[in-house]
Parts: sequence; C-alpha cells; structure tokens
Amino acid sequence: MKKSHVRVRFAPSPTGFMHLGNVRVAIINYLFARQNEGNFIVRVEDTDPQRNVDPEAKNILYNLDWLKLDYDEGPEKNGHYAPYFQSQRMATYRAALSTLQQKQLVYPCFCSSETLEAKRQRQLAMKQPPRYDRACMKLNPDEVKQKFAEDAPYIWRFKLDHDKTVTFYDLAHKTKHFELKHFSDVPITRQDGSFTFLFANFLDDVAMKITHVFRGEDHLTNTAAQVALYEAFDEEVPVFYHLPILCNLDGKKLSKRDFGFSLNDLKAEGYLPEALINYLGIIGHSVKNEIMTLEELTASYAFDHLSTTGQIKYDVEKLRWLNHQWIMNYDLDTLTELCRPFIEAENSILGQLPTEKLKLLIAPLQSELVTLKQSAQALSFVTDAFTIDPIMLDMHQFSTYKSSLKELAPQLIAAQPSEAFTLLKELCKSKNYPMKHVLTLIRIGLTGKAQGLGIKEIFSMLSHEEIQKRIAKLLA
Repeated sequence: MKKSHVRVRFAPSPTGFMHLGNVRVAIINYLFARQNEGNFIVRVEDTDPQRNVDPEAKNILYNLDWLKLDYDEGPEKNGHYAPYFQSQRMATYRAALSTLQQKQLVYPCFCSSETLEAKRQRQLAMKQPPRYDRACMKLNPDEVKQKFAEDAPYIWRFKLDHDKTVTFYDLAHKTKHFELKHFSDVPITRQDGSFTFLFANFLDDVAMKITHVFRGEDHLTNTAAQVALYEAFDEEVPVFYHLPILCNLDGKKLSKRDFGFSLNDLKAEGYLPEALINYLGIIGHSVKNEIMTLEELTASYAFDHLSTTGQIKYDVEKLRWLNHQWIMNYDLDTLTELCRPFIEAENSILGQLPTEKLKLLIAPLQSELVTLKQSAQALSFVTDAFTIDPIMLDMHQFSTYKSSLKELAPQLIAAQPSEAFTLLKELCKSKNYPMKHVLTLIRIGLTGKAQGLGIKEIFSMLSHEEIQKRIAKLLA
C-alpha cells in the first residue's frame, strides 16, 4: 500500500473524559499517519446513549488540541467522509442491516439479559465455554411473528458461519486465524434499536476507507467477528495493530482507582502534554534517547518491531521524571505563564504579580519542580503565615545553635542572598557546626518547612523586612 493512501482513525466514545489508554491509542494512530504521510481521522462513537455524556465531544477535541495531536478529518474540520458522529450515520447502518436481512445473515434474538446470564453461568458450571446457544435462531417464522406482535424486546444477531476460519494481519501478532465455531453470533443492535459498537465501527471503517485499525489488545477477539462482517459485505479487511493494555504495577488493568488514569487528573496536577506524549510514545519500547518530541517520536517509532506482550505497566514515577525533564527544558517566560494558573488558584496575591516579579520567584524553583502544581505549594511560604513546629526545631537541635544564630542575626538580616549563605558557612566553620543542621533551622524559620529550596533562593524571594521578622520570630 502506498504511503499516501494510509488512513487511520481515533474513535472515542464521548464519555466526558479521556483516559491514558485513549490518549495512547490516539498517539499511535497519529504517529503512524504522519510517518506514512497518511490521514489521521477523528470519529466519535456516540451510538450508546449511556456513554454519551459529552454529545458534541468538546472535551475530546479540546484534549487533542492540548496534546497537539492535529487531525486531518473529523468534527469541526469535516472532510470527504462526513459526518464524523456515528449518531448522524444511522441511515448507513439501517441500510447495511437491511442487506444482511436480505442475505438471511441475521436473526432476531428475544433472550433477556437475565436469561443470557443464567445460560452463561450454567455453561461455566459445566466447564463449557460461555457461548450463545442460538435458541432464537431455531424459532420458526410463526413464533417470530408472534413475538413481534407482542412487542417483545429483541436485538438483531449476525449469524456466523461456524464452518469458516477467518484470517487477518496484525502488525505485532502477524497473521492471525480464528475458527468462528468458537464465537457467539454477534449482536449488531441494542433493544432500543441503536447499533452496537462492533457493527457501526466496522461500517464506518469501510465507508471512510480506513486502511489500518489500531486499538487495545482487549479487542483482539472482537476482530474475528468484524472480519466475518467484512467478508459478508465483500470488503477488503484492513491491517490491525492490537496495542498491549496499560496496567498498574500490580499487573491489573489501569482503572479509575489508579492515579493518572484520567487525563483531566494529570492536567490538574500540572503534567505537561509534551511529557505525556513522550511517556506514552516510548512505553514498552527500548529507546536510546528517552526525551523525545512528537516530531522525533514520529520519525523514530518502529512499527516494524512491535511488542506482542498483552500488557505494559504504567509507571507514574517514570512519568514524573519525564515531566521534570520537560519543565527543565522550558524557557523561564513560558514556565512562568504555565505555573501562573496553579499559583493563582491557591494564592491570588502571587498569581496576580507582574510577569517579571513572578519570574524571580519561579526561577529558583525550576530545577526542583516535578509538576506545575508544585510551584504553588513551593511558593506558599512567601505570603502565607505559618507556625514554627517546636518538635521540628528539637529534631534539628535548635537549642545547640540558638545563641550563635542570635549573635549572627543582625548581619544575616542585612546581607544579600549570596552573602547570607557565606555568613552561615563561616559560622559553621568557626564553631564546627554541621552545616546541614544550621541551614535546615534557618529554612524552618523562613518557610516553616525542613526541606525545600536552598537558603540563597529563599533569601532572594523574601524582602529584608520579611526576613528580619521571620528570623526574629525563630530566635524569640
């Protein structure tokens, strides 16, 4: 297939938020499209009313923009294969269902969910694979008419040919074969008349000429039924890539209970789009240089050497490290404006400072920040009142050094930031004091915390009057 003909799609449900699994699928689709000079399409799968929390998919489109995953066709951009909302494509699905009815490849199923679950449990108890027993396919025409006359709830099932084996190609798994006798006949509608993900997804991929389908490993067995649909309509089967599932460090599928599952949560904590793209682009791969831009990932992603492992572990500490590296990579002007909303949310006084003054406070933090939100926490001491914990002072032997610090206090208060550090250093040398203890005590007096910024940085952030007041309070 020529590179210019590659067409891939990201097809999320408008659930109101994106999780890391969604984001990773979007990234892989984007990288493949750009690497092959193809088209990256966004299509919203909104046929399930229960999942349609964000009807216009505004949140999804906003997040794709925030991640800088620019798509070629989709909502708000349109294209030759519009519309890009499944809810607007019902006529296509109804026509395809009619075709299957004419070919006698579907039948109405009147089994309730309770009946199906009871059958499933019985099969499991008998150590049989749970599979629909085709009870409704055995109904005669008169019985079906009677059910319709009674307005009995039903769905349409696609009848699989249990004598056939379907074949498709997966970029990681290579050629896959599935015997259809091991699969249940596929529901293609719901009882409310809407169409299932599996059916609508297949039809849209055909209509939009999708050449490669990238999705999670958990969809691998679904693919067998979809390939059967491709064959029923005499359509060319696309190439697939079933990505390993993201799991937590315990090996369980990532869920809402795991930090970072929701993209909104990561954004709220101050993780950067570059870091998220970088992390999800290299996870599960062996790379020489771990810090990569979207452009570098596009150029280097090895689609011909993909992992066949069923899962990949999500390591938040690695993401934190990458986020820190990207914060270090920013120029001070950009970093200051990125930190401002987080600072303003917790401290309106600092948040409203002119850029030049806020930059003076952010500059000493840059090498310490892991997330943008930490900037607000790290600067809280500048304006917020705090109480010095006497237990913390005792832990660092304050009584041993108090008199010497009192003698040094006038010089310390009057000193410039760099001079203050020198004065403390000289005091420790002359008195044979451990530098660590003395600096920690001064930090406690100025910030209320035993750990944090260096003394030089703290002195540069506070006015002489504030330093004088806080040291006097410490030594009182």
